[in-house]
Amino acid sequence: MNRNTKINALLLLVVAALAVLPVALGLGDGEKEPFAGADSQAETAITEIDPDYEPWFSPLYEPPSGEIESALFALQAALGAGVLAYYFGLRRGRRQGELRATAQQDSGGAEGRAGDSTARRN
Repeated sequence: MNRNTKINALLLLVVAALAVLPVALGLGDGEKEPFAGADSQAETAITEIDPDYEPWFSPLYEPPSGEIESALFALQAALGAGVLAYYFGLRRGRRQGELRATAQQDSGGAEGRAGDSTARRN
């Protein structure tokens, strides 16, 4: 295996460990919402410190359940990943097209110059 393959395999193992270890070790046991996000944890902490606290802003849209909220978040992440993948793919395609065009110009120009020299000799 070359160096890049080893690095990619190591990164894949680290990502898999980050996803599996919290569940396998039971880090969320005993909690009402074991893997709640930072927003809900902050809200819980604030209401414990000051029960009369009122937020400055309210959300524009409040999903009816946590599952729908998670689905909308996943959809947002997927759309963002799609936009980034499209952008980077477009950049790579343009760069490859430019490289091919310059390679064709260089090879076409060399053939043209060789043909000119043979024509001049005759």
